[in-house]
Order: sequence, then C-alpha cells, then structure tokens
Amino acid sequence: MGERADEAPLLFWAEGPAVSAPPPAAEAGGSSGGRRLGGGWSAAPWGGEGPEEEAAAPPRAEAEEDQIVAVFVVTFDPRTGNMVEWCLPQDIDLEGVEFKSMASGSHKIQSDFIHQLEMPGHYSHLEAFYDDKKGVLPGSKGTSNSQQPVHWLPSIHRYMYPEMKITHPAGCMSQFIKFFGEQILVLWKFALLRKRILIFSPPPVGVVCYRVYCCCCLANVSLPGLGGTVPESKPFFYVNVADIEMLETEVSYVACTTEKIFEEKRDLYDVYVDNQNVKTHHEHLQPLLKINNADKEKYRRLNDQRQMLMYSQEVGDDCNSCEEDLFILFFMEQNNRIFQTLMEVSASQDKTLTADHARGMGLDPQGDRSFLLDLLEVYGIDVMLVIDNPCCT
Repeated sequence: MGERADEAPLLFWAEGPAVSAPPPAAEAGGSSGGRRLGGGWSAAPWGGEGPEEEAAAPPRAEAEEDQIVAVFVVTFDPRTGNMVEWCLPQDIDLEGVEFKSMASGSHKIQSDFIHQLEMPGHYSHLEAFYDDKKGVLPGSKGTSNSQQPVHWLPSIHRYMYPEMKITHPAGCMSQFIKFFGEQILVLWKFALLRKRILIFSPPPVGVVCYRVYCCCCLANVSLPGLGGTVPESKPFFYVNVADIEMLETEVSYVACTTEKIFEEKRDLYDVYVDNQNVKTHHEHLQPLLKINNADKEKYRRLNDQRQMLMYSQEVGDDCNSCEEDLFILFFMEQNNRIFQTLMEVSASQDKTLTADHARGMGLDPQGDRSFLLDLLEVYGIDVMLVIDNPCCT
C-alpha cells in the first residue's frame, strides 16, 4: 500500500442494532517517541499507530454523538514497557488500555495512521478537546464518570462490531489483488467458510488493516434468509497477547497482529497469513490451499473486468463506477450464484448436487470438492454431493 492508504481513516461509526453490553471504548494512538494518544469512546483504527492520533466515535444511550468519557496518552518505556503517561479524568480506571492502544513494535516506527499531533509532554490541546467533548457514561445518571471500571477491555471487540461502518481508501482493493494475486481465491474460500483468519505483519500495521477489511468483503452474500445460524466474520483490526482470552471464544474472525508468538498458538486461528504465504494447520483444510483451474479462471475474469473498467474511465464512458465496487460485486455475485444453486438443489426432490452444478457455480468439480463439503456443513444445507473423488476411484 502507498502512503495515501496509510493516512486514510479505516473506521467510521454508524448507527446499528442496540447491544446490551458494557459501553466500549476504543483506543487510538501514535508511536512518535513511543507514545500513543487515545480516548474512551473515541477511536482511530485498531491497528493504527503513528504520531498521536484521535478520531471521535459515538457512544450510545444518553451521550451525544461525539462525546467521549476519557482521553489518555500511552507511552513505551524501554525499561518498564507500555504505560499510561497521562489521562483525563485523572482517576479513571484504565487498567490494560496501555496494551490495547499500542501495537507491539510500534515504538520503532515513525508514522502510520495520523489523525492529530501533539508534542510529547504537552497536552493542552488534548485537554481542551476533552473539555469540549466529555460525556457521561450511560447509567451514571449525571454523576462523575471517573470511577467507572473498564470491565469492557477484555471483550471490547464483540461490543464494537455491530456499530462499525468500515471504510477504506481509494486503491485499497486493487492493492489487495496485486499483493495476493491468485491467492485471494484461497482467502475467499476460507472467508466464505467463516474460518478464523489471522494476518501477521511487523509494524506499521496500517496497510494490513486494509487487508483485514478486504478479506471480510470476500464473503459478502446478498441473498435473503441465508445462514441465519452462521457466525458473522468479525474484523479485528489489531490483536495482541492481551486479546488471547477474547480470541479463545471467537468462532469466526479476520484479524491482524504484530505478535509473532501467535503463530505458535494454533488453537486461536484456522488460517495464518504471513506476507503472501497462506497456510493452515488443519489437515482437512489443506486441499483449499491449492489453486485449481476454476480459481485461475475467476482470477482471469476479475482482471479482465478491472481492465475494462479502467479503459471505460480513461475514455470517459464510466465516471461513476470504481474498482472497489467492482471487487465487492464480483465476489458477491460469485457467492450468490453458489448459494442460489445450493438452495435450489436443496429444494428439489432428489437433492443431488452434480459436477454440472459445480461447474455452473464456477467451481472445479474435483478441486473444489472438499470446499463444497465444508460449505454444506457450515451453512447447514441439505444436499447430497455425488461428485466422485478421483482419489477413491
């Protein structure tokens, strides 16, 4: 990704379904001089780290849209590690926030996401910002919020997600395609199967946050009533060792981390992505790592559509479409075609899925056999697969 992508905001907030949970706060920060700035109910991207950054996030219930309940600065000290250097209100409980605010290794870089700069040790502007935006925690009935515990910290992601509206910079999808190439079809299958996908990268993690977003877009389906019991694939834009307990309870997510130790914790993920290397330790998922002829054909069609769009934009015939929409619609239409076929076969009298059905869905009857079997199981679709396995004939 280029610098332009790194400086763009990753998360905005939009109204969503109410969640009966402790009010979350997401942390923002920066690593200039080993410091990161953040605020309760104010959030920059989870993976964002660069010179002090700040972006507002609306709370729910009594608080106004742009109010916050706390601001803080996290610093890294080579002798003591991460610590809260400054905060308002001064007596608020922020235990653990220093680890969720600063990605491991971020003190070694100069910039990533940049939202608001502060001189280290001089926070008068931040104090003025807090005085202007401070709010009251829901349920506090107008009393001081300074004694409210941060019991939301271990499980903050699960309560954030329903209200997040993820955004991306221009060129995000094209960079994703260029970086992974045909491997995006491998990621597509894992995303559609709602696997736990963990992406490793050393800091800065801004670029990798966009890969998390792109991976989530691979599994979009617009058919109504599909997979009511299938878990949502949650985007976690940065996780570290402080999130291990939370990750142990998640059944489907896409996340990035700077912690190399996660590679050894195989019980926390199904798919591990290191640079362009996609791997899984589950034996039954190994066949999905192979690029088959149908995958190559889909990748060719995707590139052909991209080239046609670029040409239309150059000659001025299409000024409204963008490459990001093309990318999302390409995989949504592919997913819709698969599930539409599966539901039609499931509603038929013999419920038999044949090789012709597989080809009609854009899949390889042999190469995608294990993918289809997993898909039927995950989504609970009552279909009998009669495609022969060549290894057993």
